Amino acid sequence: MKEISGNPNLRIVSGMRPTGKLHLGHYVGALANWVKLQEKYRCFFFIADWHALTTDYADTGNVKQSILEIAIDWLASGLDPEKCTLFIQSHVPQHAELHLLFSMITPLGWLERVPTYKEQRDNIKDKDLGTYGFLGYPVLQSADIVIYKGNYVPVGEDQVSHIELTREIVRRFNNFYKWNGKDVFPEPEALLTPSPKLPGTDGRKMSKSYNNAIYLSDPEPTIRQKLKPMVTDPKRVRRTDPGNPDDCPVGSLHKIFSDQESIKNVYAGCTTAAIGCIDCKAWAADSLVKIIAPMQERRAKFEQDPKLAWDIVEAGSERAKASAEATMQEVREAMKLSPEYEPRMASSMLG
Repeated sequence: MKEISGNPNLRIVSGMRPTGKLHLGHYVGALANWVKLQEKYRCFFFIADWHALTTDYADTGNVKQSILEIAIDWLASGLDPEKCTLFIQSHVPQHAELHLLFSMITPLGWLERVPTYKEQRDNIKDKDLGTYGFLGYPVLQSADIVIYKGNYVPVGEDQVSHIELTREIVRRFNNFYKWNGKDVFPEPEALLTPSPKLPGTDGRKMSKSYNNAIYLSDPEPTIRQKLKPMVTDPKRVRRTDPGNPDDCPVGSLHKIFSDQESIKNVYAGCTTAAIGCIDCKAWAADSLVKIIAPMQERRAKFEQDPKLAWDIVEAGSERAKASAEATMQEVREAMKLSPEYEPRMASSMLG
């Protein structure tokens, strides 16, 4: 991850679409990093339910349940509402207002050239993505970020183009409008998050759609059961055949989750056939359980009373709303759209 200033006033903004329970891929790719960032900076993490509608607008029946599941996963992972603001996007209507205003100044060509727009239009054939919501979701994403005057956005490589678009929109807005002679928004920067390729139990990338995921909510027996049939080095046919952890999905799990001593033992045992794949999988399960066990402890009270999690993100939404409204007051004044009566209007009519 890029080194950034230790200034605690720097603002970090990021979000996730509510697609159901989170798995280890989400933890490695985002949550583990968020937990560290909340210790140093002012962080805003939101559940992007409006973004979920860009592709799943025809069926919204599971969105609210997914919001709750993600909130519990976040809290179980170690995100602390005393250290960061956790909230629901749609519960802060100022996001929609800024999105509307940004859409007025964003050239259509900027949106059409976003790489993920063409890529998803080509790859997702079972849904009609010829909507403004889908084309314009990077504009909403820009509003999500800068309404909190975010300085950095933790993202993977595939999202860097979206952050660059946000910077272009901010530059255009700041060029058109000033607030008390100053720019309204800072230009946010992408904070590249290392995201090692995490294999699922079938060797492909871990994904809910592949049915190969280990979920943060899986209890220990389920984790161990899922790892037992996990694919291994295809060249290791017999127990006595030496293997190579670099060619094995289980070896990849060890590199991400196991300590150096365990990894050393895996390489020594596998390459000499001193251990079998069953042993190696058991060691991998030990490492995963060590990480997930504290999450299970934190999760217990929220599973017993899910409203506790809902109340936390609702309270976070109120805090986010106050921050967003402060920004929008500056935006409205800069654009001469504030609701207050101004005496100069009368003098202009008389003059």
